[in-house]
Amino acid sequence: MPPQLPPSVPRIRLQPRARKSPLQKCRYATAVAAITPAPSIEKLTTSVPPLARYPPSQPPSHRPPEFRKSQLHRQYTSLLRSTPLMLLFQHNNLKSVEWMGIRRELTTALRKVDGSRAAEGRGDADLAEGIKVQIIQTGLFAAALRVVEYFRPDLQPQAQSHHPSDPATQSSKSIPNVRPSPDEPTFSHGLSRAAHDAVMNKKLTHALTPLLSGPLVAVTFPTVSPQHLKAVLSILSPSPPDFPAPSRRLNPGYHDRTVQSGIQKLLLLATRVEGKVFDVEGTKWVGSIEGGLDGLREQVVAMLSSVGAGLTNTLESAGRSLYLTVEGRRGMLEVEQKGPQDGSEGTPKEGPSKAP
Repeated sequence: MPPQLPPSVPRIRLQPRARKSPLQKCRYATAVAAITPAPSIEKLTTSVPPLARYPPSQPPSHRPPEFRKSQLHRQYTSLLRSTPLMLLFQHNNLKSVEWMGIRRELTTALRKVDGSRAAEGRGDADLAEGIKVQIIQTGLFAAALRVVEYFRPDLQPQAQSHHPSDPATQSSKSIPNVRPSPDEPTFSHGLSRAAHDAVMNKKLTHALTPLLSGPLVAVTFPTVSPQHLKAVLSILSPSPPDFPAPSRRLNPGYHDRTVQSGIQKLLLLATRVEGKVFDVEGTKWVGSIEGGLDGLREQVVAMLSSVGAGLTNTLESAGRSLYLTVEGRRGMLEVEQKGPQDGSEGTPKEGPSKAP
């Protein structure tokens, strides 16, 4: 076969791009300016603030935040600040099976209290799910307690007017390009340098400090409820007649060998209620309030009402006695003025006596 020649490719002529005159460029710019809206006054006077060099949930800290101890410290600090009622028990080598049985019986008792409160029409009838039992590390818990009790973030110095990590700082402001230091006093979280220095004084002691030794377990409540506290004490630290343990007929699971063995290893130490420390007797007093907080409020209102009524009667007695005295004296004066005239007119005159 004769050799085949490749088909001829048509040539493409590249024409030179026509240059626009300066007049045409000005017309194009004028058209774009007529279409694009002018920026607002806010955009001209303000600028985008710079981004912070750290996430807001994890500011620079004095302690390394990646360690487990730092996270436990933050957890205990938040727990102490958000929990109004906390029970502290000492536990002695409880097994996992014993913990499971104790938590099961505790949940059953608390749900019964919620059911009774729901039948009474209470609004806060679902507190059983918020009551937690957890083992705490004594040293970290003591450090977090000192931070909560003795560190005041509101008394720390305010941040500088132009700080590099402050979102309020304008991007047009001339500021040094440095990273924030954990030692700056503007940071006031629980792991900051300011919190560490505030609680380093060894003379600062708390009422719970002598008890924070050995293995501890905390029972936390989302709100102060004497009824739920009574149920917890009846399960974990029964003491008849005020806090009797459930009977075998009503709750046979409570009398299992594993549950009883675990309860015998628990010892109630103290209670923290609204920042105040109560001993065992004070804890029982809080749990024995009839009707819970509503009953306590009713007692306070009745006491104040009786005191107010007595005070009102005492203040009114003087004025009442004075009024009665004045009214009696006025009546006596009126009788003295009208008495002789009425007697002369109404009494008949005696005639001459006849001789017998």
